[in-house]
Amino acid sequence: MKSARTLRVLEYELPIKIGKDRLEGFVAVSPSWSDCYAQGDSIDEVVAEITAVAASLIELYKEEGLKIPLKSTPTNKSTFRIPVLTSA
Repeated sequence: MKSARTLRVLEYELPIKIGKDRLEGFVAVSPSWSDCYAQGDSIDEVVAEITAVAASLIELYKEEGLKIPLKSTPTNKSTFRIPVLTSA
């Protein structure tokens, strides 16, 4: 029987601001990380896009040995809270 492996995860806090762009879409920026921004046609899309951008930037910064400007919390839990955002 295989032994259980411990899952090591870093959970990052990504503060974002969402605003309307000039063409009826949305723009998301992180006040904590100037490299992290995205555009989308809806709030749902812009949140998904900036999440993907942040994940890519985290991997890039790790590879390049750069400091990631976000608060992180190490965890070995297998249960996570994932925010689900929708427009009101």
